Amino acid sequence: MQQYPHHYRVAASAEAEGNVNLASPGLDPILSAPPAEFDGPGDLWSPETLLVAAIADCFILSFRGIAKASRLSWLSMECHVEGRLERSEGTTRFTAYEIKATLYVPGDTNEEKAQRLLQKAEAGCLITNSLSGSTHLSATVVTRS
Repeated sequence: MQQYPHHYRVAASAEAEGNVNLASPGLDPILSAPPAEFDGPGDLWSPETLLVAAIADCFILSFRGIAKASRLSWLSMECHVEGRLERSEGTTRFTAYEIKATLYVPGDTNEEKAQRLLQKAEAGCLITNSLSGSTHLSATVVTRS
């Protein structure tokens, strides 16, 4: 890992109408538009869905690193995140994030250790640690033969 601080750059461009073009050095560009809830088309990534996706992505990547360091063998993970957007005191913001993770592990796995590492990944996720909304993790460990 490189020393801190790290810097991440994104450029956005748009016309008066239409999609927003998002680009970052070395990455494929993506298109963004308002979600259906804000009268957008609902068929492209939006700032809201990108934020919630960042939480799911960060959670899995955090778990991957923690599991590797802890020598926990696992097969796969599914992670679903729901962000709650509310208007309070004249400000619209995300107030809560519900993370539902299902971890699939080999049959001989210590399930308590797996649960502890899932909790550690949630606590160490830099994206949720950078946001003001509360986070709740519901984690299930499923053993497979």
